[in-house]
Amino acid sequence: MTNRDEIARILRGAPGDAIIMVVTFLGTLFLHLEFAVLAGIILSFVLYIVRTSTPRVHVVLPDDSYRHFGYQPDKAQCPQLAIIEIMGDLYFGAVHHVEDTILELEKMNPSQIYLLIRMHHVNQIDFSGIHMLESVIESYRERGGDVFFVRVNPRVRQLMESTGCADYIGPDNFLDEDMAISQIFYHELDPAICIYECPVRAFKECQNLPKRLDLIEVTEESNWADIDVRLIAPEELWQVLYGNGEAPVVVDVREPREYRQGHIAGAISLPLSDILKQNYDLPLDRPVVLVCQSGRRSRRAAFVLQENGFTDLAVLNGGMTAWTAAGLLEATDLWAVPAVQGQV
Repeated sequence: MTNRDEIARILRGAPGDAIIMVVTFLGTLFLHLEFAVLAGIILSFVLYIVRTSTPRVHVVLPDDSYRHFGYQPDKAQCPQLAIIEIMGDLYFGAVHHVEDTILELEKMNPSQIYLLIRMHHVNQIDFSGIHMLESVIESYRERGGDVFFVRVNPRVRQLMESTGCADYIGPDNFLDEDMAISQIFYHELDPAICIYECPVRAFKECQNLPKRLDLIEVTEESNWADIDVRLIAPEELWQVLYGNGEAPVVVDVREPREYRQGHIAGAISLPLSDILKQNYDLPLDRPVVLVCQSGRRSRRAAFVLQENGFTDLAVLNGGMTAWTAAGLLEATDLWAVPAVQGQV
């Protein structure tokens, strides 16, 4: 009953299989045969749970040919869109790990309000997985973004549909793999962020996009990305603006076209390009709150203003994207209001 060659082969293989064999063998020596077999089965199940409970969740990007996606940790990401690949099934033992990983990525990159999930390695999903996906989608939609899916396994898609998850996601959020990036790029991403705030050309669609390199590269990101400036939440700014105290000067550093499409009532339009050229007249004795679309231009503007003596500065956390997601009212103008002498 002993096959020495097979035993040696198992011992040279995966450590988990060797452990199962040893436990089962010892069980046959000291326990009844049925308990020895049961111990081997239970240990096999435990090891399966351990192996599959932490599936890899990779941030992926297109290769240089823009045809294949892969894990490239040293490559710069798009500041608006994150693309992840889930390398395993979504069942009760794995969903907490997957959800925590996604939410951690969301926390590390708050400007990435759109998420594309590649699902071709997910062969099975249970109701815990359904709840996890709906929780992630809710988190992104609360910030004004959305979640999209490509290459969903037919069995997984069937359970999504039977549980109502597919309706919650929306039919337009299941995308064809070849057209997914184009669909999101042209219909969801903010082109102003691409042009004025992002130096990265992560996708094929970015290659012919005009970039205002004079605004993007004029100050090194290593200088302004971690500046010590207060972040103010949209709800807090609303209370300050419409409370009883002295309201700060709200400076919208986006381009006039963006400003006209929607801005905080009473905000001054002062594009970042004017701040970089020091073409402005702002009071040094009043608090100033800087506003842009996502926060990157505001931090760059804060860096320049600090260099020129402004100390009472704050940046709207999340920019107008967060302001809109919070359901706060916006004003629209036909023409931008310039920051000229006497207006502040």
